[in-house]
Amino acid sequence: MSARFNDAMSPDWSAESAAPPVSHGVAPTGQTPQASFSKSSATAPFTPSEAATVTSPIDSGKSYSSNAYRWNRKSYSRQRRYVDIWTFVLQLLTAQWAYSKPWTYPGGMTEENQAIRRRKLAVWIRETLLDLGPTFIKVGQLFSTRADLFPVEYVEELSKLQDRVPAFGYEQVEEIIWQELGKGIPELYRSFDPIPIAAASLGQVHRAQLHSGEEVVVKVQRPGLAKLFDIDLKILKGIAHYFQRHPKWGRGRDWLGIYGECCRILWEEIDYLNEGRNADTFRRNFRHEDWVKVPRVYWRYSSPRVLTLEYVPGIKISHYEALEAAGLDRKMLAKLGARAYLQQLLDKGFFHADPHPGNIAVSSDGALIFYDFGMMGQVQPVTREKLMNTFFGIAQKDADKVVEALVSLGALSVSEDMGPVRRSIQYMLDNFMDKPFETQSISAISDDLYEIAYDQPFRFPATFTFVMRAFSTLEGVGKGLDPEFNFMEVARPFAMQIMANGNGSETGGLLEEFSRQAAQVSSSALGLPRRIEDTIDRLERGDIRLRVRSQETDRVLRRLSNVNMGTNYALLAGAFTLSATILLVNNLIWVAVLMAIPAAIALFAWVRLMIRIDRADRMF
Repeated sequence: MSARFNDAMSPDWSAESAAPPVSHGVAPTGQTPQASFSKSSATAPFTPSEAATVTSPIDSGKSYSSNAYRWNRKSYSRQRRYVDIWTFVLQLLTAQWAYSKPWTYPGGMTEENQAIRRRKLAVWIRETLLDLGPTFIKVGQLFSTRADLFPVEYVEELSKLQDRVPAFGYEQVEEIIWQELGKGIPELYRSFDPIPIAAASLGQVHRAQLHSGEEVVVKVQRPGLAKLFDIDLKILKGIAHYFQRHPKWGRGRDWLGIYGECCRILWEEIDYLNEGRNADTFRRNFRHEDWVKVPRVYWRYSSPRVLTLEYVPGIKISHYEALEAAGLDRKMLAKLGARAYLQQLLDKGFFHADPHPGNIAVSSDGALIFYDFGMMGQVQPVTREKLMNTFFGIAQKDADKVVEALVSLGALSVSEDMGPVRRSIQYMLDNFMDKPFETQSISAISDDLYEIAYDQPFRFPATFTFVMRAFSTLEGVGKGLDPEFNFMEVARPFAMQIMANGNGSETGGLLEEFSRQAAQVSSSALGLPRRIEDTIDRLERGDIRLRVRSQETDRVLRRLSNVNMGTNYALLAGAFTLSATILLVNNLIWVAVLMAIPAAIALFAWVRLMIRIDRADRMF
């Protein structure tokens, strides 16, 4: 027999089942709960040979053999991983080099052609990361939150990363459970389905029943995962060092810091005890809400590589026809989803960092069910206060205040010239704040933020980008449930409540504002002499440098540089041509041809350079 796992967005239902699509209570990290559940005897083992052929969750109907995934094994070749990973990096560097070369574009280097190439490259990166396995799938998902590092096309493609891996065998499941819990499956569970209901890069999920009668799901980590992480992360450390020292990509980037953050998140995500603690915290935060359900953790049957959770079935929130068939109000569910997330973020500061449709289901009574707590975000009180300062600056259209708040948040690096950044922020404030609050789209705002952030001194913290991505995802889910849904409209009461809490009563808020402005003026006045003295001291020490740019001078210098380069090309072309001629006269034809090739290349480069100089001269 063979196990079949289909795309979580479109679960495959057998002809015998007339029930609506149901999510089965938990997803392995990074993967959606699968729809079909085959009730098999625990005595019918799911062997490695049977697990060898699995249908891709992305390319339905396309089979993948276990040989297609060299990383999917207990032991790994460090040398092979080194070759695979560095091959990908070198191919990426080559593609990035070619991106800025006009002669690599058949139809000319236009903005449209560049956008097409960026999109194709982004798709290739996503597919290659899938082939490289769990470490790179997770790193790609984390990088999808770093719009300050990558173009928007890369961010969009990386955010689509979904695990596409084969399941591992039942014998390995038995071995892992024995190693982790100290007992065999028959001693721990009354029944245990050998065929997983979901499979992902970090683990897979089996349905089971405890001897006490409770229905549960058991999440088992993929064998050898920690060893694979150890090998891959050591290789990635070398890559981070390379990028940190790179003259172009290393400037203004803390690649080693990003590497450290990725390591921390990855090791936390494969610690199932940490996920269990997250689930318990999330469950406690909603204990007084009957419209939110969270699976209970069975700690006696859990360990760092095995997690046993309550079986809480529900209809997947993106299965709209099934929701209607169950008599559930889709408009109300859309509002509940937004309300649940705003409550997580603003009331508790502890939120689900990956609320995609596969991690949210709906019970028969209309309650939301949350799954997969491997990736959670936390907003500390001091950070919330700084976010509030940013929010007030945006509300007042004060770019200076927004810049100051972003710097205090660590979301913006201070540079020598903050003028362009301040103007970008003011442009956004002038364009967005003129629109009614209810008509604005989270996705549109986040896209524009990412466009501004790329290649600028913005350094959005992971928490901020997790929030923006979650908001965009929930807005998409809401619009799927209700085409008229607007996330900003649902968020308005929360925003008004925050403003009210921050400003107090109208009279009190006015008095507080007057006192705050007076305090700022007095502070600035008292501190002005000291600031002037500090500035003079810095001038004397040479810490302050005045930089003046002249466009005309820059143009002349560029022209001189190009002329010098043209001279070099001409000398090379002449030298190689002379060598080829001498060799040809002496009947060394093949050697002469070899000399003629670099001569032709140098001549071609010289002609292109002369055309570029002529075009630049005509512009002025």
